[in-house]
Amino acid sequence: MTRRAALMLQIATGDPRPINRQIVDGVRRLIASGELDVGAALPSVRGLAQQLTVNPNTVAKAYSELTAEGWLESRAGLGVFVAVPRQRLSDEERSRRLDDAVQRFVGDVVGLGYPASAIVDRVAGELEQCFPKKTA
Repeated sequence: MTRRAALMLQIATGDPRPINRQIVDGVRRLIASGELDVGAALPSVRGLAQQLTVNPNTVAKAYSELTAEGWLESRAGLGVFVAVPRQRLSDEERSRRLDDAVQRFVGDVVGLGYPASAIVDRVAGELEQCFPKKTA
């Protein structure tokens, strides 16, 4: 039987995103950063719900979305696992979504009064955490 480690996710009550969105974003980040390897077993719906102290339906909804997007795969009777990476979206769709995300982000931060260089540095730091440089 595959051992299922607790996911290092945190739910922020002050976050404007719904809890299931926080779970989806957190799992995506763990997979993209390499903290969750292909084939890694995720906690059961009930297990993650207990860990995060949220409703199991919330976790089930997040897992369902991640499975539909190809991040996770469900194996009958065995659980949920990190799926083999594949091209999830066309290049055109990826570009469109990046443009949308950048426009939303800029709209959210433009009024905060930070210089552009500080914002770019902060984003670069976050991306470094998601995509750490591989060392030999």
